[in-house]
Amino acid sequence: MVLAKQVPDTRNVGKDAMTPEGTVNRAALPAIFNPEDLNALEQALRLKEQHPGSTVGVLTMGPPRAGEIIRQGLFRGADTGWLLTDRLFAGADTLATSYALATAIKKIGDVDIVIGGRQAIDGDTAQVGPQVAQKLGLNQVTYAEEILKIDNNIATIRRHIDGGVETVEVPLPCVITVNGSAAPCRPCNAKLVMKYKYASCPLERQPEDPRADLYAKRDYLNLNQWSVADVDGDPNQCGLSGSPTKVKTVQNIVFQAKESKTLTASDADVEGLIKELLEEKIIG
Repeated sequence: MVLAKQVPDTRNVGKDAMTPEGTVNRAALPAIFNPEDLNALEQALRLKEQHPGSTVGVLTMGPPRAGEIIRQGLFRGADTGWLLTDRLFAGADTLATSYALATAIKKIGDVDIVIGGRQAIDGDTAQVGPQVAQKLGLNQVTYAEEILKIDNNIATIRRHIDGGVETVEVPLPCVITVNGSAAPCRPCNAKLVMKYKYASCPLERQPEDPRADLYAKRDYLNLNQWSVADVDGDPNQCGLSGSPTKVKTVQNIVFQAKESKTLTASDADVEGLIKELLEEKIIG
């Protein structure tokens, strides 16, 4: 199971990036596949190739348009996907998000490995993966760079950590979070794009959808769409209701030099610079 997220492109944060409630206004920003989740997807697809008969599913949470994340996974070789979409999921922090994902994984069942990116670029917390592991009661490996092998239900993983790399073993089932330094995800496969280009969740479709007959004939084009009730979730632990974290504001800050100074290596100049930085609370 790959945990993937559709995130706002944080390179384009503008004045409308926040809602009055202190949540990200996703409609005002371009949506992209979270970069490190693509690294995680590649590791899952490699495992699928190494172990014939295994399957890869993509699990995501978001508004109906987040179904695009599942399609992008299918275009690259994933087998299926689930979109958690419900107004009760809206405004979730990491605690509520991990609760929703863990609840869905329990409902899906029979999952050997949960793989996700280390963190999402819209929050940069790196909390969701470990929280999912805790809620599922599974072993976890973070900062993974490559899943080297799986043998006798033991995964051997290379981690990239401060100061170097280390190789660890973990019994299945487990949760693995992957760094952006891992192998980049493969491009979309042209044949799979043609097969799944019309795949969608019910809420993505128009009332008078001209492809209604196509969805009736080709079941693989119907992506799984689940609400809070569908996963037997507690509404009080979902979305804003289950989110103790509140964000005051998000803004795009551009640092510009207003003036320049030339300092010598003298003790007096260095001491004066440190005092100025302390007074301006730039360091402390």
